Amino acid sequence: MKQLEDWDDFVAARYREGKSEEEFRNYKADANPTVTEFYRQNHAYQTFELVVEKKAQYCGLTRGKKSIWEMADYLNTLVDDSDPDTDLTQIEHLLQTSEAIRNDGHPRWFVLAGFLHDLGKVLCLYGEPQWAVVGDTFPVGCAYSEEIVFPEFFAANPDRSNRAYQSKCGVYEPNCGLDKVHLSFGHDEYIFQVTRAYVPEEAQYMLRYHSFYPAHKHGAYKHLMNEHDGRMMEWVQKFNAYDLYSKGRERPNIQAVLPYYQDLVSEFFPEKIDW
Repeated sequence: MKQLEDWDDFVAARYREGKSEEEFRNYKADANPTVTEFYRQNHAYQTFELVVEKKAQYCGLTRGKKSIWEMADYLNTLVDDSDPDTDLTQIEHLLQTSEAIRNDGHPRWFVLAGFLHDLGKVLCLYGEPQWAVVGDTFPVGCAYSEEIVFPEFFAANPDRSNRAYQSKCGVYEPNCGLDKVHLSFGHDEYIFQVTRAYVPEEAQYMLRYHSFYPAHKHGAYKHLMNEHDGRMMEWVQKFNAYDLYSKGRERPNIQAVLPYYQDLVSEFFPEKIDW
């Protein structure tokens, strides 16, 4: 759990509003040893083969039927063992994002995306290592962009020695569309697969690509995107501002806002869905 919290803090610091270009390039200054070690593992172990294996394991949604609220309660059991006085529960973290979106008057599906976006972190409770749950996502099966944080750590990835994976497009066709591209596996892909049949496409993109910082923050990998991806990425960018900068806002009053979210979830989802 320590790595999850530290990664969240690192990303918020890295993309802090108003940061100078010089500060931005010096991202290592924002990374403590836990974050640095996390990226070392993430970049070494997220191979094309691993991603295909994890998608086969989880994206068939064979772990049974649960409600959104059951899984939110389950995620709430994920605690930071290093900090017995941790400030916020996982549900409060979700509500900080969604309440910021709601307070700005966005559509209900947008608010819902804010509430759902980190539910995929239940992968940690399934036993997945944290490097397979969080982290900036990136395409596998093609050359790594220098816009990915800590690109030097890819030297330890076995895919680096596979020439088929190291050309600009790798195993993909130019402008094939992101739906045909395998990104490093984590909570984004899982919650997208779980909810895709119930939420609008704009929300699907928010959920699936909110950690794809090389693309939506730096404009990398446009050679793999089609025109539709380009339009949808505008929604990911709108969402990202809330994902990054809602942390540290006022603590949500769960009892006061719970009726709104119960109604919101029931508007889009049946009682139980496949996980």
